[in-house]
Amino acid sequence: MKTTIIKYSLLVLTTGSLWLTGCRKFLDESDPSNYTEENYFTKPEHARSSVNAIYASLRDPMGGDFGGGPWTMTEFATGQAATDLGQAVDAIYIRTLRNTADNAFGVSYWRNYYKGITNANLSIAKIPNIKMDATEQTKLLGEAHFMRAWYYFTLIRLFGNIPLVTEPVDLKSEQIRPKQANPEDVYKLIVDDLTTAEKAGLPWVDAGGRASLGAVKSLLAKVYLTMAGYPLQKGAAYYDLAAKKAEEVVDSKQYRLFESYYDLHNPAKKNVEENIFMIQYKTQVIPGNWQSLIIPYNKNISAYSSETGGIYAEESFVKSYDPADYRAKEGQFFFTEFTHQDDRSKKVALGGYFLYKLFDVAAQTSTANSDLNWSLIRYADILLVYAEASNEVSGPGAKAYEAVNAIRTRAKLPALSGLTKEQFREAVWRERWYELCFENVTWFDMVRLRKAFNVTTKTFENYVGHKFPVGRALTERELLFPIPSVELRNNPNLVPTKGY
Repeated sequence: MKTTIIKYSLLVLTTGSLWLTGCRKFLDESDPSNYTEENYFTKPEHARSSVNAIYASLRDPMGGDFGGGPWTMTEFATGQAATDLGQAVDAIYIRTLRNTADNAFGVSYWRNYYKGITNANLSIAKIPNIKMDATEQTKLLGEAHFMRAWYYFTLIRLFGNIPLVTEPVDLKSEQIRPKQANPEDVYKLIVDDLTTAEKAGLPWVDAGGRASLGAVKSLLAKVYLTMAGYPLQKGAAYYDLAAKKAEEVVDSKQYRLFESYYDLHNPAKKNVEENIFMIQYKTQVIPGNWQSLIIPYNKNISAYSSETGGIYAEESFVKSYDPADYRAKEGQFFFTEFTHQDDRSKKVALGGYFLYKLFDVAAQTSTANSDLNWSLIRYADILLVYAEASNEVSGPGAKAYEAVNAIRTRAKLPALSGLTKEQFREAVWRERWYELCFENVTWFDMVRLRKAFNVTTKTFENYVGHKFPVGRALTERELLFPIPSVELRNNPNLVPTKGY
């Protein structure tokens, strides 16, 4: 795998001059001012900076402009997203169920997330050798283990059979071109990493956006829920594990739902209350970079110079919400009109249901420099994980009703009651589809459940055979994204994804 030779992005290597050996004497001498693996990991500051570097890979797939954005690939794979951006061929191939292994979106996730894993492996290997405060050292290692688990959890669900690399790799390593691992082994590492992070003394909440105990337990609940379903199908025991871990988050009282949906895209609400774990951005430093992708094509509503129409909701999906559901009202999760950039008293019809829940109002109307974070784990998700998992174990109990009804109450919908286990199951699934749409959650739910949402009947049907708005039907091959062809060429030990 080509990406594994990138040992770490934060250090400046001195080996680049080796091929010039003999040209001039000074080229044979290493520059002591340059960092190498050997002289870098010597101070506590090095430990912190190395862990900070692990987080950076989260941002790379989040961009978006006239070529589309990698983060949209799991949204187009749900059948619930549309686009007016003809140049975004990678998005169109996914949306029309004609995806290929040459899709650049998949390459972005594969390369950047393995880069994050590589940095995590380096920190995990080197930080224990640094003389520093033991408590801080343990916390930093906990963050590194959490981040490695995050990257592997995403990759195993996207691509299925993936390499498992757990140590730093150099050009002499046997793992320079690793083989794919048994998925059970990948999940074991994920659980082991999160269990290690759980014992690392991390705070329940971290307002700075680093991994927290709440994030660790929440991710572990999501991992167990996935393991209970497809493809591992571990069943009741893992639903029980998921329910108990989600319940720990709920019972901690450290998180709560926002009162207003506006707070989902309010920069003042970074890393607090409902936002358990987020990708960090800062206006004028590292601004959020998906804003031009989520606004309509050239409607002149935005301070951004690019208005791409890159992704918006299929009308049929939005119309499937209950008419009373506040989430589907104008200016909540979606918007169909906005003010003109030259006259904010003038309304412009947008021609579609665009994604207000991801919309930075200040950036769009004035600064063109977004201060929004991207939420990776929301408390609403964990409430629904608890409701679903506990129902699978023992049916809909009072606490499961309380969890799902908290979501419905905010949406101004009546509370659920008196449902059978099967009715409650689908009710929770519907809430997941409606609440977590366009947050890179729904497609993963579809794959673990092998179910898709029929917007006409408002019921769930088998994934394979479910028809998309474009008229084509899902097949088994769409249960995974293909391992990128460029990686297959670089690593002959990789086996292509079935169907691609």
